[in-house]
Amino acid sequence: MVIGVKKREANFELLRVIAMFMVVILHYLSHADVLIKLGTPIGYVNLFATLLESFCIVAVNVWVLISGYFLSTSGFHLKRIIQLICEVLFYTVTVSIVMQIAGTYSMGRSDGFYKIAQYCFPIASEHYWFATSYVFMYILSPVLNSGVRKLSRWQLKVVIMGLLLWFCFIKSIIPVNFVTDDMGYGLNWFIVLYLIAAYIRKYDVRIMSNGKQSSLLYFVSVVLIFVIELAVYKYNSITGGFNYYFDVPFHYNYILCLTGALGIFSSFRYLKIRNRVISNISCFLAPMTFGVYLLHEHIEIRDRWLVWMQNFFGPIPGTVFSFAGHLLISVIVVFFAGVFVDFIRIQMFNFVSRMLENTKLMAWINYKAENLKSAGLEENR
Repeated sequence: MVIGVKKREANFELLRVIAMFMVVILHYLSHADVLIKLGTPIGYVNLFATLLESFCIVAVNVWVLISGYFLSTSGFHLKRIIQLICEVLFYTVTVSIVMQIAGTYSMGRSDGFYKIAQYCFPIASEHYWFATSYVFMYILSPVLNSGVRKLSRWQLKVVIMGLLLWFCFIKSIIPVNFVTDDMGYGLNWFIVLYLIAAYIRKYDVRIMSNGKQSSLLYFVSVVLIFVIELAVYKYNSITGGFNYYFDVPFHYNYILCLTGALGIFSSFRYLKIRNRVISNISCFLAPMTFGVYLLHEHIEIRDRWLVWMQNFFGPIPGTVFSFAGHLLISVIVVFFAGVFVDFIRIQMFNFVSRMLENTKLMAWINYKAENLKSAGLEENR
């Protein structure tokens, strides 16, 4: 899903692949219930899992930054919005049908109508919270891009800093659960990240001077997240306070999560991939990574896939090295299963696209898309 660019940039494509691996790792850790919890003794596996969580928590921010970086210089693509929505629908409907045929469909009489609505209207029902926010961000991108073009550098900077103050800085230091804080799980935070990426792209902002400093920013940020988590755990075990703030370092709009994402984004921006094999593999896998998310986070699968992995590879081990091995092989299987399914989906979409190429519907869509594109070019002039 490289949006707005015809020529793929292998460094960002590789980062997109790594970010999706991180997402699957985060979901593994969550479903395995191995993270440090208040009021529960800490074991070595809990420490390792929480440290790994700290290194991977930047994944969603990284994904949105990449999208915003490229989208901010592209026009309005009506066909791409339709394709994106159809891609989400493909997974919600097709997976549900397959699970029903397999006899593992979980819909009961009481929730039948609501679940059907979740499958047929995945964006409106937030079948996937990320997909809902992402689609709306994509739809709003022409509006955001227009604002980025019209505002001066100082004005855009003030807007971004104001949004960061509201959605990031205050919540990061005040241990109170604000009503307007969605922990970064929503369109508000995606817009903030989009504008940051657009600002970086427009003014060629260098977050750090080189790749090493950028990597250091990422490393320091995620280690601090881990240290703060342990400190709050210790403080809570003594005083019983800071219950809410214990989870805050793992919110997507936490300041260190943002700086960590900017650090790894910047480090890959400096990266030049000269190995053609790595470059080709990255560019091949990246367009299918969104499908990995849509498959393993489907309502019928999200709470089951780790159980399936345990049926294949045994229960979750209690030692660090065995646990790391179990996690690694499970994540690899889930990732490439998602890649395989999305590869099939792409072939099906290409076939349907060829079938519809000369129809009146496609002619109308192309006509509207060209009008929107022309209007955007005229506005730019």
